[in-house]
Amino acid sequence: MAETPQDPKIEPTEASAVPPAPPVPPVGTPTAALSPELQVAAAELAQVGDETGEPVDVPKDMTAGEIATVKRFARFRAFFAKHGHLLWWLHSAYAMTFGAFVMMYAAEGYDRARWMVVLLCAGWLVIVMFFRHFGQGRGQKDRVTDAKSKLRFYVMTTALKNLYQSMLFFLVPFYWKAATLDADNRFFLYLLGLLALLSTVDVVFDQVLMRYKAPASVVYLFILFACLNLVLPAIFPDTRTLVTLLAAAALATVVFFTMHVPFKNLLKPAWFFALVAAVGMAVFIAYAGRRGIPPVPMYVAVGAVGPTLLPDGRLSMHVSALHESLITEMHAITDVVTPGGRGDNLLHVWRHRGLEVQRGASEPAVDPPPGSVRLRSTLRSFHIPSDRTGPWSIDVVTEDDQLVGRVEFEVIQ
Repeated sequence: MAETPQDPKIEPTEASAVPPAPPVPPVGTPTAALSPELQVAAAELAQVGDETGEPVDVPKDMTAGEIATVKRFARFRAFFAKHGHLLWWLHSAYAMTFGAFVMMYAAEGYDRARWMVVLLCAGWLVIVMFFRHFGQGRGQKDRVTDAKSKLRFYVMTTALKNLYQSMLFFLVPFYWKAATLDADNRFFLYLLGLLALLSTVDVVFDQVLMRYKAPASVVYLFILFACLNLVLPAIFPDTRTLVTLLAAAALATVVFFTMHVPFKNLLKPAWFFALVAAVGMAVFIAYAGRRGIPPVPMYVAVGAVGPTLLPDGRLSMHVSALHESLITEMHAITDVVTPGGRGDNLLHVWRHRGLEVQRGASEPAVDPPPGSVRLRSTLRSFHIPSDRTGPWSIDVVTEDDQLVGRVEFEVIQ
């Protein structure tokens, strides 16, 4: 009987090694009727974790179309993860454009300032509701989990962001007119402008103001004070600027207190006296710092100085520089716009090289422009120093020494 030849035993070499088998999809993945691309999608889908990082199983009844849809959604999320920073910058550009339109709206007239009361009330309500509902710091993440809470979080943050931007950009034109850029009150304008710009940067707003209650409420306190300082003269015309300033500080402090202390606690003597002390401190700080706050809504629209007057009381010439031989006496005329009424007595303060030379009540001049008061004063020869060269200025100030505006000229040799 012939022996059956046996196949020689072939030892596997490195070149003929069997390639590794493809990864087996997790249990429950429908791969039998899927194309190779969808099989890969199903395998990847099984490795996608939830928000806690734990992997999830692919449902057994998931169809090829559902897997493809999830795959497209994953690509959509990957696009936002890769280019999200560009989209945030586009949103910031939109916020800047929105702010520009708000400033244009504010420039239409002071009568529109009354709408700020509505924005202030809405801002206070949203801030209180937001932090009471979502908390602050790391605790926010624990409360924003499902789709409904995320939607509420997004809606409230967007509303609050638009409220902050609306109020800040609305204030800028009024404080720009009232501020004097070479005086101390310019820093109030700078802070206001800085906050307006930061309100358009989503990273700052979302990671700081919307994350922690303290900075959000402090910024709102500043905005509230600045708004009330502007709005109160529109509600109560002919109010003295200092009274408006102190009332704005007191009201802003009360609102700030209610953001951190429940109303029922204010009925307790300790909390009530704490509120009274806080209001008193705020009023004192506002009074002490009144020179550093522009006296909105007043501002100097036109100011001029000259050596002689015409018979009708107008200046014969407007000068910015003149020779010392021409100075025997000097005259200044300023037009002060007073949309909030004439609750203040205004003075002209003449200064030479920053030192006060003459202070006194200015005389109302004839034919002022509508909505303004025209003031005139004269620097007499006996007040002019022997060395009269150098920079001169005429400050328009309130009786409480708040600077409304400044006219400057130079005396040369």
